Amino acid sequence: MRILVVEDEEMLALRIKNVLESEKYHVDTAFDGRDGLEQAMIEEYDLLILDILLPGFSGLQILKEVRREGFETPVLLLTAKNRVEDKVTGLDAGADDYLTKPFALPELLARVRSLLRRTSEAKSSIITVGILEVNTNSHEVKINGKPVELTPKEYSILEFLLYNKNRVLSRLSIAEHVWGDNFDLFTMTNFVDVHIKNLRKKIDLPHSYSLIETVRGVGYMIKDKE
Repeated sequence: MRILVVEDEEMLALRIKNVLESEKYHVDTAFDGRDGLEQAMIEEYDLLILDILLPGFSGLQILKEVRREGFETPVLLLTAKNRVEDKVTGLDAGADDYLTKPFALPELLARVRSLLRRTSEAKSSIITVGILEVNTNSHEVKINGKPVELTPKEYSILEFLLYNKNRVLSRLSIAEHVWGDNFDLFTMTNFVDVHIKNLRKKIDLPHSYSLIETVRGVGYMIKDKE
């Protein structure tokens, strides 16, 4: 699970990062609103933790922008404010939860686990796109009802693309999701391309459209089919 923490109090941001990483989450940090918004729009995250009062862009501005762009990533707001109207403003803007400073780190962890669990449970175990059907519980893949055998890496790439349907995923984000830190940046592009090529051979029917679309200069995506 990848989490972005946007907090201008660097010591607090690093404390949050350390405690989340101790729970085996992958955590990135940003210390101002502009960097935070850029990372939130470019990278793929399972959760955003946003301080409301930030230099550059406020946490609310980041929240409104990612929601305007169609991102459904869960958002946990952090703020020193405790007025009811501030909480209402954040929730109305699309936040999923709200935590007032100062807070205990175990409470933060509980909120994080709850949001990630809620998101995971909301995802159907069966994902279909055209002739493709994937059971994310059993990892069974079918094309026109016929089983298809994928390697673990091929399946991981396919599932990642399906969970992000209709969004372009960069080669870097795919590599980070599938291989974590265990890849060489200089060979990563070719590595991903080779796996996509092998995956297409298994899930694309002859003389039919390609389920995985190439977005030149950017990466790959799977779109809903009419």
